[in-house]
Amino acid sequence: MGSDSLRITVLGSATPFPRPGNACSGYLVEGGGVRLWVDAGTGTLAELQRYVTLGEVDAVWISHLHADHSADLLTYYYGLLYAGLDVPLPVPLFGPPGIADRLAAFLTNGPDRSPIEKAFGVEELYDGHVVRVGGLTLRSRAVDHGGLPAFALRVEDEGGASLVYSGDCEPCSPLVELALGCDLFLCEADGCVPGHHSAAQAGRSAAEARAGRLVVTHVGPGTDPADAVARAAAEFPGDVVHADPGMRFEAVAMRRSRTPGRTTTSPTSSR
Repeated sequence: MGSDSLRITVLGSATPFPRPGNACSGYLVEGGGVRLWVDAGTGTLAELQRYVTLGEVDAVWISHLHADHSADLLTYYYGLLYAGLDVPLPVPLFGPPGIADRLAAFLTNGPDRSPIEKAFGVEELYDGHVVRVGGLTLRSRAVDHGGLPAFALRVEDEGGASLVYSGDCEPCSPLVELALGCDLFLCEADGCVPGHHSAAQAGRSAAEARAGRLVVTHVGPGTDPADAVARAAAEFPGDVVHADPGMRFEAVAMRRSRTPGRTTTSPTSSR
C-alpha cells in the first residue's frame, strides 16, 4: 500500500534527454493508499525502483507521447510481461489518445501485434477526464503543446490536499483553471519556445492560479535551475523551488491568506 499523505517524488526532470544523475520527466505520486507513476521519461523506470517495486505501482498517467515523457513505457512493458515478476496485470494506464497503438508500433516485431493490453489497461484521456484511484481523484485537462494531444493533471486526496502537474504546455486558461487554489504546483519551464512555459511564465501561471507553492521542473538545457527559480519567483509571491532529482514534496491542504500565492505555512520537502 502507498502512503496516506499526498506527496510527489522527482524521478527526473531533464529535457530533452537524460543527463548523468538526472533522468527525463517522471514523478512518483503517493497518497490515498496508492502509488502513481506520472510520466515515464527516459531513465525514470530505474529511478522509480529506488522507491517501489514494479508490482507496487497502482497506475500510470502520461501527459503526452514525446519520448522524454513516455519512452520508459517500452521497457516497463517487458518488465511486466517477460521478467518473471509477480505483478498484478494489467496495470491501469491513463494516457493521450492513440497511446496503445503507439506502444504497439514500437514493440511489435513480427506479423502479430504485441499484446499491449495484457500489460496495460489503457484508458484514453480527454479534456475533463476524471478517475478515482484508491483514495486519490485524478482530473485531467487538455493543454496547449504545439498541437500534440497533451494533458495536465490535478491529484486530490480525501483530506483536500491537491497537487497539479502541467505536463508540457504553454500558458493557457485550462491549466490555470485546473491549478486554481492547489497546494503544490509542478510546472515545466522549458524556455520561450512554442508549446512550453518559460520560467517567468511558470511563475505567472502559478500566481494566476493562486497556488500554494511552485516547483519549477523540466528546465531547458540553456537555463541554470537557480536562474529559473529566480525568474519564476519574480512573478510568483509564494515559495519557489527547483525539482531536483530525488526531491520529495508534500502537498498539504492549507488555509490561504488574502495574498494570492501565499500560504499560512509551507509544505515540506526532503531528499
